Amino acid sequence: MEAKTWKNPVIAWIDDRLPVFSMMQAELVDYPTPKNLNYWWNFGSLAGIVLVIMIATGIMLAMQYTAHVDYAFESVERIMRDVNYGWLLRYLHTNGGSMFFIVVYIHFFRGMYYGSYRAPRELLWIIGVFILLAMMATSFMGYVLPWGQMSFWGATVITNLFSAIPLVGEAIVTWLWGGFSVDNPTLNRFFALHYLLPFIIFALVFVHLWALHVKKSNNPLGIDVKGPQDTLPFTPYYTIKDTFGLGVFMIVYLAFVFFAPDFFGEPDNYIKANPMQTPPHIVPEWYFLPYYAILRAITFDIWFVSAKLIGVILMFASILILLFLPWLDRSPVRSAKFRPIYKQLFWVFFADCIILGVVGGNAPEGAWVPIGQAATFYYFAHFLIIIPLLGKFEKTRTPPTSISAAVTHGGIGTKVKEAAE
Repeated sequence: MEAKTWKNPVIAWIDDRLPVFSMMQAELVDYPTPKNLNYWWNFGSLAGIVLVIMIATGIMLAMQYTAHVDYAFESVERIMRDVNYGWLLRYLHTNGGSMFFIVVYIHFFRGMYYGSYRAPRELLWIIGVFILLAMMATSFMGYVLPWGQMSFWGATVITNLFSAIPLVGEAIVTWLWGGFSVDNPTLNRFFALHYLLPFIIFALVFVHLWALHVKKSNNPLGIDVKGPQDTLPFTPYYTIKDTFGLGVFMIVYLAFVFFAPDFFGEPDNYIKANPMQTPPHIVPEWYFLPYYAILRAITFDIWFVSAKLIGVILMFASILILLFLPWLDRSPVRSAKFRPIYKQLFWVFFADCIILGVVGGNAPEGAWVPIGQAATFYYFAHFLIIIPLLGKFEKTRTPPTSISAAVTHGGIGTKVKEAAE
């Protein structure tokens, strides 16, 4: 990193001893960014902004929350009614969790569409999957803290799943509970972990950005930058674009906060937890519903393996399989823009994920059972069968020679080799 001469003597003195300003100049101002990034690239920065909002509101809420089964529900009600702007902090936090998953899911699907997981960005993608896993753990533990009916029974059902693991399952459940049922020790450790994990996510995001700035951003064409003619400085071009995206996002986010604050929530969670009364239908938060559908898809034992254990394995495998996506996809072309069959099947996969979410939100009975099984089969077939086969047999189109060439006459692979002739 080249040393920069600063006019301000204080900044120059600090930068000479700790070149933080030079680093910010290089990574946030002069950073060469592909000139053809579209608005789908806004969601990475939006995710970072939401993370900061979640940490800030979470710290403020933790100052007023009481992690005890006798007082947790009442302390949340006190935050809503008696703490100055407590209602705003809580609604920003609860709806912020849903907004966080929305922007991260869009960020993931964008990466899959444009091939951002392909070499040399495999590690960048893998770190992103670990961020998603940490987000899931954090949100699950946060869902337990209000100590409503859905909090208590959701924690009971989900933690009980680990009992299906042979030999160590019961010990894991006992450790998670801190005893022999979901009770005060469970609430205490979930509160501690819910407070800690966002800082782990923050550290993972830092490493994620580090990996991004080493191998640079992908772009809609999925081709490598060939030189300075293909890039623009990050500031002011993309800071302005990100600011516009942030403005649109905040309109949507705050519309939920002020006008529909309970849109993503469950009414049962406004009833204090009662271990003696089970809700008629226990469901997790909406962003877990596809995985919940996969968990319940298998209704029969296979040899000596119970349906419960198979469901748990498939649920975790549905996320962990993303770690291997860079090696499952062997296509010579990254972006779906030049992969006609993959582009169509990508949208089929997207629809399959929506179907899984709908199935997860309904009771496992009637037609929902075979629909969930079929959608689960397609989910894994997409990664393990379709993508590897497409990498071998799909007839791809020819990408342009460079980003700059794409906007010149005949640049898009000479009209994509005249539509592949």
